Amino acid sequence: MRDCLNHRAGFDRVLMTVAATFLTVSASSALAQDQARSSAAELAIEAAIPRPEPANVPPPTASDIKLDTTATVQDSAKEPTKEPVKAEAAPAPDKVETKPSDVATTPAAEAPKNETAKTEPAKSEPAKSEAAKTEPAKSEPAKADTATATPAAPAAPAAEPVKAASNVPAADQPVADKLKDIIGAKTSRHFDRKNERAAIEKFYGARDFAPVWTQAGSLTVAAKGVIARLKDAASDGLNPADYPVPDFAAATTPDALADAELKLTASMFDYARQAQSGRMHWSQVSGDILYPEHPVDPSEVLAKVTTAADASAALDSYNPPQKLYKELKAKLAELRGQGSGPVIEIGDGPALKYTPAGKKQAEIVVEDPRVPQLRAKLGLAENAGDTRYDATVAEAVRKFQNSAEMKVTGILDDKTVKAINTPKRDKQIDTVLVNMERWRWLPRDLGVPSLGDAYVILNIPDYTLKVMQRGQQVWTTRVVTGKPGTHATPLLTETMKYITVNPTWNVPPSIVYNEYLPALQQDPTVLQRMGLKLEQNRDGSVHISQPPGEANALGRIRFNFPNKFLVYQHDTPDKNLFARDDRAFSHGCMRVQNPDQYASVLLNIAMPNEKYTPERVRSMYGKSEIDLKFPTPIPVNITYQTAFVDDGGKLQIRKDVYGRDATMINILKNSRGKDLENVVAHSQPSYSRPATTLPSGVAVANNGGSSFGSSGPNFFERLFGAPTPPPAPVGRRPQQQRVFTR
Repeated sequence: MRDCLNHRAGFDRVLMTVAATFLTVSASSALAQDQARSSAAELAIEAAIPRPEPANVPPPTASDIKLDTTATVQDSAKEPTKEPVKAEAAPAPDKVETKPSDVATTPAAEAPKNETAKTEPAKSEPAKSEAAKTEPAKSEPAKADTATATPAAPAAPAAEPVKAASNVPAADQPVADKLKDIIGAKTSRHFDRKNERAAIEKFYGARDFAPVWTQAGSLTVAAKGVIARLKDAASDGLNPADYPVPDFAAATTPDALADAELKLTASMFDYARQAQSGRMHWSQVSGDILYPEHPVDPSEVLAKVTTAADASAALDSYNPPQKLYKELKAKLAELRGQGSGPVIEIGDGPALKYTPAGKKQAEIVVEDPRVPQLRAKLGLAENAGDTRYDATVAEAVRKFQNSAEMKVTGILDDKTVKAINTPKRDKQIDTVLVNMERWRWLPRDLGVPSLGDAYVILNIPDYTLKVMQRGQQVWTTRVVTGKPGTHATPLLTETMKYITVNPTWNVPPSIVYNEYLPALQQDPTVLQRMGLKLEQNRDGSVHISQPPGEANALGRIRFNFPNKFLVYQHDTPDKNLFARDDRAFSHGCMRVQNPDQYASVLLNIAMPNEKYTPERVRSMYGKSEIDLKFPTPIPVNITYQTAFVDDGGKLQIRKDVYGRDATMINILKNSRGKDLENVVAHSQPSYSRPATTLPSGVAVANNGGSSFGSSGPNFFERLFGAPTPPPAPVGRRPQQQRVFTR
């Protein structure tokens, strides 16, 4: 029995040896045949993919099988069934063809590969094999857990956030990234104004933060234009130091280029803002100035300048467009030595005096060879070679003496010759600069387009008023303006809405309480003798007025442009002041020399079909107020031009009667930077009428007849009239009848 068992064991060992030898030979033969048919790419892949040791590879489980639904199933029905093979997944280059192989039954031998089925390997996670989609195949019962591998498409890599396509050139992308970081920061060292910061975020965000002033590190055409304008800011009366230009040549890194980009944009904003609105806000100068604000829109500046064919011209357009401003700019260049023409000197000689004809003597006109040089120096183009010191030359000398703050005599003496030959150039330059600054305060459109750009402009230091239409002077006249100090005529822009013929003079509270009431203490009858009427309300307040008439302080016509300063233009019974050179005598209102002509000019602009004439206006004179309303209001601009260019091209300098020039020059020379653009709050004019105890003997027109506790219509309504007066309460004296007409 034992021998039988021993023989049986020996037989088994022989059988196993034969089987192992057969399998080894078969596998080696198949491998050799397969290797012969393998491509060079397959051999390279196999060489690059090490085969794991059996001890390190656990057997596949159901969880290791992942179906690739994106794979395309190859038609393998025609192929003979082979032993299934476990597909090993390993990273491999795309589009490399591999052949499914039979599953190796021994770890020592490589599985043979099938030539007919082809598959593209898919990427898999480390330490895991991703099985290909399989088809049913005939297999031996002992190998039921195997499957025939079928071709599979490569699995998609792990999804990453999809980035939007960028329009930024590759060379500018690093700068764009830095710009995005700087602009996206909560704080910015470049822009301290909210509207500018918002404009920057919107503008650069819309262009993927690509730089606009450089391309691949080089300046763009727009950048060169902006830089040229900023460097030439002095020609516009501005300070180039206020608009620093970054050194792009030294900016060699994305950080430096992004910083320079934003610095240039900030300087451009500063220039546009100050060119349009001024280096200083008008409230920095005085409390009696009120012009409409016209700030720039940073978004509009960016869009306009960066898209313009000429960026320099686009930025320059924020300066005042008015002709008088441009003429001052040209004169500024001449004063700085940039003008052309020989220097004219007046020689020494005897004093020259012109004597007009009188009742007992004839006109005396002297001749002198220096007069032609004098005419040229004073800008008298007519009769340039005339040697006579006539009335025209004498008047020009008088104007020069007045502007130079000399004694006005009209005589060309040694002191006057010296002043003409050695003008205070620095002072003149300063005067021109502050006048250019004041032009920035004015509206860009002085007139109203529907009336042919018509407007009224009054120049306080020159004591003249002009009516302009379609860029031309239609009419002009002399005016009397307010006294220096508390009665100075305010600077403002308003619209004239109507004219009042036969106005009532409602005395301003300042005159009532500062002048008339103190006068009543000395003489209780003074108001009666002046033709003034005093009313006192139950609250004790006092109102003084003067009825329409020839002796009315406002004359026969008042020109109304309602404003917070309660000033207006009007006629006057005192015509003698218009003959004087200096005419600052009023309490703030402006007296017009020829009001009937002025009224007819304005009415014909506002209502051209009515054909008003001075005679027709005078025919309305009487004792009842008549309001002539304008269908379209006409702008009125009250200005302070101590320097301007006359029709002959000559720079005219006028006396700084209110000291506005001195104040502005001092502010600019002691500049506090951008703080000058801040609004300064001033105390507003007060028109209150406190209770007053009148001295005995004063005639009171209403004798306290108004309703208890009421002070009657406010002064503004008394002065300019309420749009729709309410019905008079019982017990109140009816208002004087007003006639409204067009």
